[in-house]
Amino acid sequence: MSYVGPEFDPPQPRRPRRGPLTVAVAALVPGALLGWLVYEAVGGTGGGGGADRAGARTSASTSAPAPAAPSAPASATGDGKQPGSPATPASPAPSAPAASGALKGKVVVIDPGHNPGNFRHTAEINRQVDIGTNRKECDTTGTSTNAGYTEAQFTLDVSHRLKALLEKQGATVRLTHDNGSPAWGPCVNERAEIGDRARADAAISIHADGSAPGNRGFHVILPGFVHAGAADTRKIVGPSADLGEHIAGDFVHATGSAPSNYVGDGTGLVTRKDLGGLNLSTVPKVFIECGNMRDSKDAALLTSGAWRQKAAQGISEGIVSFLRAS
Repeated sequence: MSYVGPEFDPPQPRRPRRGPLTVAVAALVPGALLGWLVYEAVGGTGGGGGADRAGARTSASTSAPAPAAPSAPASATGDGKQPGSPATPASPAPSAPAASGALKGKVVVIDPGHNPGNFRHTAEINRQVDIGTNRKECDTTGTSTNAGYTEAQFTLDVSHRLKALLEKQGATVRLTHDNGSPAWGPCVNERAEIGDRARADAAISIHADGSAPGNRGFHVILPGFVHAGAADTRKIVGPSADLGEHIAGDFVHATGSAPSNYVGDGTGLVTRKDLGGLNLSTVPKVFIECGNMRDSKDAALLTSGAWRQKAAQGISEGIVSFLRAS
């Protein structure tokens, strides 16, 4: 979806108007007088005719169309679109903007859901924190597949892949935690604060669900209108919904996954008011549940490195398209 093909063919350059054709003398003509007359008839001195020929060569070299640029690859979102072909071989394909600078100056905060160390710090993560509407646990351990692949492992892996993709686009990317630092958490209110302090242009929390077998697909969680205690989402509800819609659309194209069949009424979008990471955010932010770890078919995808790369790509494309439009 990020690829935008050429909207029109570039105008063809005008060819320079050439001077009168020089009369070629195909055979030697006896007699100096006849040779002189022919010489005079074609312009004789060689200055004008030579200049015209040189000018024609120069004009041709400067005005001829440049060689057609190589076709851009298919969309990185995996939507199968191919760039449009030039109308004629001489029409160069317009070059895409340099990816390295597309998000220059933009800040994105990625929040890998849970923490692999939470299992060893149950007392700390069970501490209650204020999320505006009520109080909830600081954090949880998250879910896992039946084979033991944890949600915390999954979210860190996808977050690292997403970070690399966004940095290639020129964005400044920050993770709320990474590689055991901190050893547990952070608490949900602190995760929101990290994005707020960074003045992020977009923030996303990466998750995988732990629903019943047979429940499949992804969904993006949007903040609802909350104005209570320390929570005030009124300014971010609109842009967060826009961010979520971009991500949901590109996630479908990149992964081939369908929106959730158990929440969201097939839209892949769900609004909630009970998540501290959204309630306390002052920047556009969403959560994404990439699939259901307790369903065997979804688990097969979530445990595949190739699929996780597609997931990161879809999320990245959604963030990029949101930031370019905002």
